[in-house]
Amino acid sequence: MDHVARTLLYFLFAGIALTLIASGLMWWFEATRRLQRALTTSLGKPADAIVYDLSSTKAAGLDFTAGDLAILWNSGTAGLVYAFDEIEGAELIVDERVVARAQRGEPRRVLNETHANASRVTLRLMFDDVETPEFELNLFGDVSHNPVHAKTAAEAVRLGRKWLSHIDAVIKRMPAAPSPYPTEDTEPAAVAQRPKAAKTSAKPVINDRPPWDDDVENDTDDDEKH
Repeated sequence: MDHVARTLLYFLFAGIALTLIASGLMWWFEATRRLQRALTTSLGKPADAIVYDLSSTKAAGLDFTAGDLAILWNSGTAGLVYAFDEIEGAELIVDERVVARAQRGEPRRVLNETHANASRVTLRLMFDDVETPEFELNLFGDVSHNPVHAKTAAEAVRLGRKWLSHIDAVIKRMPAAPSPYPTEDTEPAAVAQRPKAAKTSAKPVINDRPPWDDDVENDTDDDEKH
C-alpha cells in the first residue's frame, strides 16, 4: 500500500508540475506578450504607445524618445522600424470609409462622430516606403475577449483617434523639406558665386597731347626768333 501511495503522489506532483509548466508557457507565448517583447527588441526599449491587432497577430509601437515607429506581423517574427521622418500619415477607416486623416502636407481631417454602431474599425499607417507603403490594424470587428482589444466600436474609434493625434504631432514636429527650386528673392548659387567684373571707365584716358598744342609752341618759337 505504501508503494502504491508513493506512486500516486509521484503522478500527482508530476501532473501539478506539468500543469504549471504548461500554464507558464501559455502565459509567456500569449499573443500580446510576444508582440510586446518583439516591440521592445525592435525599438531597444519599451514602446511609449502600442496598438494591437490580435486577429491578424499584428502590432505597432511608438518610441517618442528616439523618434521611431515599429510595425510587426506574424506574431512579431517579422517587422520594420521607421524613423519619424519616414511617416507619411495615418487614416481611420470605419466600415470601409475614411472618417479621419492626418497626412504630411495636408490639413488634418478631424473626426466628428463616435460611430458607435460601426461593424469594423481599422487604423491605416502610411510610410514613405516603396515596398511597404501601408500597414493596417483592425481595432474592432472580430470577436476577441482579450482585454487589450476594444469592446465597442466607440472605444475602437477613440483609440484610433488617439493614434491619429500621435501621428499628427509627429508630422508637425518634423521640419519641412527644403524646396529644390530657388525662391524669387533668392539668387541662384551659380549667379551669387560668380565674380563680378571690374568696372571700367566710360571715358577713355588719353595721354597724347592734342595736335594744336604743337602748333602753338611752334608759333611761339617763330615769334621769338624774329
